[in-house]
Amino acid sequence: MPYLYRDSKLRPPALPGAARATHSSGKAYKELKQECLCKGVLFEDPDFPACNSSLFFSEKPPIPFIWKRPTDIVKDPKFILRGATRTDICQGDLGDCWLLAAIASLTLNEKTLARVVPLDQNFGPDYAGIFHFQFWQHNEWLDVVIDDRLPTFKGRLVFLHSAEHNEFWSALLEKAYAKLNGSYEALKGGSTIEAMEDFTGGVGEMYEVKKAPDNFYEILEKALKICSMVGCSIDTNSVAESEAKTPLGLIKGHAYSVTGIDKVRYLGRQVQLIRIRKPWGQVEWNGPWSDNSPEWRSISPLEQRRLSQAALDDGEFWMKFEDFKVHFDKVEICNLTPDALEDSTAHKWEVTIHQGSWVRGSTAGGCRNFLETFWTNPQIKLHLTEKDDGQDDCTFIAALMQNDRRKLKKLGAEMLTIGYSIYESSGRDGHLGKDFFRYHPSKARSKTYINLREVSNRFKLPPGDYVLIPTTFEPHQEADFCLRIFSEKKAITEDLDESVAIDLPEPLNPTPSPQETEEEKQFRALFEQISGKDMEIAAEELKYVLNDVLKETKNIKFKNLSLISCRNIISLMDTSGNGKLEFSEFKVFWEKMKKWINIFLQFDFDKSGSMSSYELRSALKAAGYQLNNYLLQLIVLRYADEQFQIEFDDFLNCLIRLENASRVFQALSVKNKEFINLNIGE
Repeated sequence: MPYLYRDSKLRPPALPGAARATHSSGKAYKELKQECLCKGVLFEDPDFPACNSSLFFSEKPPIPFIWKRPTDIVKDPKFILRGATRTDICQGDLGDCWLLAAIASLTLNEKTLARVVPLDQNFGPDYAGIFHFQFWQHNEWLDVVIDDRLPTFKGRLVFLHSAEHNEFWSALLEKAYAKLNGSYEALKGGSTIEAMEDFTGGVGEMYEVKKAPDNFYEILEKALKICSMVGCSIDTNSVAESEAKTPLGLIKGHAYSVTGIDKVRYLGRQVQLIRIRKPWGQVEWNGPWSDNSPEWRSISPLEQRRLSQAALDDGEFWMKFEDFKVHFDKVEICNLTPDALEDSTAHKWEVTIHQGSWVRGSTAGGCRNFLETFWTNPQIKLHLTEKDDGQDDCTFIAALMQNDRRKLKKLGAEMLTIGYSIYESSGRDGHLGKDFFRYHPSKARSKTYINLREVSNRFKLPPGDYVLIPTTFEPHQEADFCLRIFSEKKAITEDLDESVAIDLPEPLNPTPSPQETEEEKQFRALFEQISGKDMEIAAEELKYVLNDVLKETKNIKFKNLSLISCRNIISLMDTSGNGKLEFSEFKVFWEKMKKWINIFLQFDFDKSGSMSSYELRSALKAAGYQLNNYLLQLIVLRYADEQFQIEFDDFLNCLIRLENASRVFQALSVKNKEFINLNIGE
């Protein structure tokens, strides 16, 4: 389906207290629950039914699943048993370890956990088979309601479950997240930081461990201290290596969560340790400082208790930080609030948010490799006015997120490869053109283009004005996006979309000339031949005249003008209202036509008889029409073909519609020029 353009205007950050109800009935959790209690029935969610479509979209269940409520699985179900802890997360038969690692990190912060998992839910006297959870999605908090029917096989939960068989908060949380994304299958494969952000609304940063800064231990220590969520993983070189076990008990391609970091005295020196958790037990690190390693014999029982060290097959283990840097490749940190991690003190950052879209044919220009279309991408102006305290530069994080790709998996959508570039502003207002990017290098850019939901990087730039260009790697790829700018000091951002403006020459009034030009003599002769004595022609006759003349024009390739184009021309030029064109009216139109032909030729770069839809903005501006992205998109949807080309006949129709609309505007003195879309969007 075509994407409708979403303007990139500034949005305020979302607050969790204002979570929006998402149930199709329009009713919130409490109202739905009260209805069930009054009727004496258990809730059944029509939006996420207990059937195969909620499980998989591309395959059939490998085994016959039976949906059961916790009350049908155990005698005494509990929502949370003795507090929600990281040991409550045990992986089932779904490849969503990335999600489970994020849930494990979530349990380390009671306040954050209580926001995602409202704790006033239970299987007590007011049980109605309904539960709810809250998630952040693209600058909005959503309240997701589910029933408690869970997929089972032989009386056991198939997917995420707790180590305690009568505890169900984690299984229900996974179901709510599956509903949010369309199905359980949609949760297969992902990045831990994706779920972390959905649990917090925070901003993520990714570190390559082998290239991490010298103070990486301090960064992680501070991140955990301020309750940031931290995940880690080991890269794979091939599909065959995925889930492969290393000799020291680590699993490649698997998502782990970092649950602690500390120091101990060992043999007279201080050792840095890090605690890692894998969502399922059975396989753990077996190197130095693992559960049963000899190093622990030199650590007092009191110190072991302080570190919560226990030799259990629970998927959690300590390891030396130096070994961690050797064996792990990536670390993902989600800051619950965007606090700086490099300094010794936390800062409250300023946040600005822009929602936008890449739309095929108009604003999906691809990366800088595709200069001809790159300039058509959305453009966000960034004003950095205040230096960091005691610094010469301004620090900010730019986080670009593509929206809803996981939810669209069932329609064949995949994560697009995305990134962005930052340019020093030229000082002019409005959308920057192609030549600017041809002659100006970027000042900064995302470290890489990658097919993750979000790309974020931290920058330090001198005060000044900059333009950020969010893009997909390839052109013509459509998606909605959310761009978040976190700055230490107040930064001002604005969308560089064009304002709608019309700048046309005064209409020409035909004046008798003492001597006709050769061109006019040819037109008059043709007119007399077709029209007769009244010298007026209808649309069918105008079509013959124009096509006969244009076929002699050697510098333009085009298909014959259509009958509808000729009807539109008469609608534009007919001053008498009789549905015909007089010779004097035709002469005025022909002057317009010659100007429009020249503009078309200017942007038909390969002389093929069609122009790229990405050039339409510039072509229309040359004709006197400055349009914003939304109106431009409507025109492209109406007039461009599947290859994003616009032929002359369609270009002509577009200009006629615009001129007709501008006349109505001038006649009515309407201030809001965006009414034009009523005419061009038909």
